[in-house]
Amino acid sequence: MNDDARVDRRPGPVRVLIVDDQLMIRLGLRGILEASDEVTVVDDVADGLLAVERVLTETVDVVLMDVRMPGIDGVEATRRIRAAGSAGSPGRPSIIVLTTFDDDATVLEALRAGADGFLSKGVGPAELVAGIVDVARGGGVLSARATAALIRQVSEATPPAVDTAVAALFDRLTPRERDVVVAAAAGKDNATIAAEMFVSPFTVKTHVSRAMTKLQARDRAQLVAFAYRGGLVP
Repeated sequence: MNDDARVDRRPGPVRVLIVDDQLMIRLGLRGILEASDEVTVVDDVADGLLAVERVLTETVDVVLMDVRMPGIDGVEATRRIRAAGSAGSPGRPSIIVLTTFDDDATVLEALRAGADGFLSKGVGPAELVAGIVDVARGGGVLSARATAALIRQVSEATPPAVDTAVAALFDRLTPRERDVVVAAAAGKDNATIAAEMFVSPFTVKTHVSRAMTKLQARDRAQLVAFAYRGGLVP
């Protein structure tokens, strides 16, 4: 994900497409989102094939994507949406995988397919809306369990020795940017980091964005991976 290419890409409410095979889930999500002034629901569809079709024919900023669906699942739909749009193009929507399946394999498969975020269906309305807005503006959102899955994968795949090339990149960061990256690698969200550092969430988001640019990390997930590979965190 190119953070600079998608920050505040459109004025007005974030345009959301809901994708879930259960009607009651779609109606519930629509009700939550339509109660917010920050987002507007473009449509809700019941399968991945329709999701790909809508993205190609409608203006969509963020797709809320279920995983287990008939036809093609959410991971495959994510791959097809990514393949249909060129990276960094203004019409390329962000994708948040929204599911009850918080297992490690699902998290990693969704992220590798090109998802920008991963949230459990158990999140509260405020957290859901905040996650959508953050992703639409170029950020990334991972639930605590999704972050834990990513950390486990990185720790198992990374050799004991620190990657010196990655470690050298962190010399580009300011001390505060390093602190924010360490906190993000611990699975903390922007609001928590802001409270601990006595700054605003916007300031934290700015530090994360600058760190991603300096480290050439495509998204928050890769930023966390770099922190472990470079020895910034144990």
